[in-house]
Amino acid sequence: MSFKTIALAPNRLNRSELAVPGSNPKLFEKAARSAADVIFLDLEDAVAPDDKPQARKNIIQAVGDIDWGKKSLAVRINGLDTHFMYRDVVDVLEQSSDRLDLIMIPKVGTAADVYAVDMLVTQIEAAMGRKKRIGFELIIETALGMQNIHEIAAASPRNESLHFGVADYAASTRARTTSIGGANPDYAVLTDADDAGARDTHWGDMWHYAISRMVVAARANGLRAVDGPFGNFSDADGYRSAARRAAVLGCEGKWAIHPSQVSLGNEVFSPSEKDVAQARRIIAAMKEAEAQGKGAVSLDGRLIDYASIRQAEVLVKKAEEIAAQ
Repeated sequence: MSFKTIALAPNRLNRSELAVPGSNPKLFEKAARSAADVIFLDLEDAVAPDDKPQARKNIIQAVGDIDWGKKSLAVRINGLDTHFMYRDVVDVLEQSSDRLDLIMIPKVGTAADVYAVDMLVTQIEAAMGRKKRIGFELIIETALGMQNIHEIAAASPRNESLHFGVADYAASTRARTTSIGGANPDYAVLTDADDAGARDTHWGDMWHYAISRMVVAARANGLRAVDGPFGNFSDADGYRSAARRAAVLGCEGKWAIHPSQVSLGNEVFSPSEKDVAQARRIIAAMKEAEAQGKGAVSLDGRLIDYASIRQAEVLVKKAEEIAAQ
């Protein structure tokens, strides 16, 4: 390991993160009763410009009035390039209760964007005597943000997670797609022809690089990595596929833009009983090996060593957190 110690962000379950428009307070109670690990009340894309002031009032009241249980609660503010942002931060933090956990900052392009919000939040917390320090969720959804992602991830001790905003990222990079996440038939390669002249088409994942880069930046700075929205909420199999890909790359959760996606996210990002049982066997085998003065041992025909036990411990810890929830 490097001599540099990575400070980990506060530990939160983040398997599913449910988006709820601030302009539709009828959905707040339903969201609070859902199985989502995190809920973000939205002041940005899901709210029309004329509705933003009222949406802000709705959210301020809901933060303190509704029983959110053990869920982490966030508010997505408007972008720094709008005149709505400063009022979002000031009003929400000055007028809402300490139940709020996180502020989600959209379209983060530079480390200075995070610094600016941090400065404002810090001053409000001090002036209002707020006891709980607000954490930051940062959405990487522009080419500028992806270019500066490593500096962004390290920009504030408030940072807790990076999220991939696929739709705005596609627009920013001029990607030829109109879907929100998922596969694209044009992102494929043809095999060479076989002896009969037949060729196969192999689809690829056009978002692989972006998500992988986000995961590296997040984990290198002790943050959670969270995949963003999957637009076709009627396609459960498509959502599962996108979520599994994100999990394999190192994400620990995914957005739910519809309540039906919450259970899918929780399913994919929860370790199975089989995996947990195998992880416990690995930990037990390594403890036995240590007692015999060995640094590695064979289990079921596979080599396991201290790297294996670190992987197993992460999985078991996650299972214990979910059980406690």
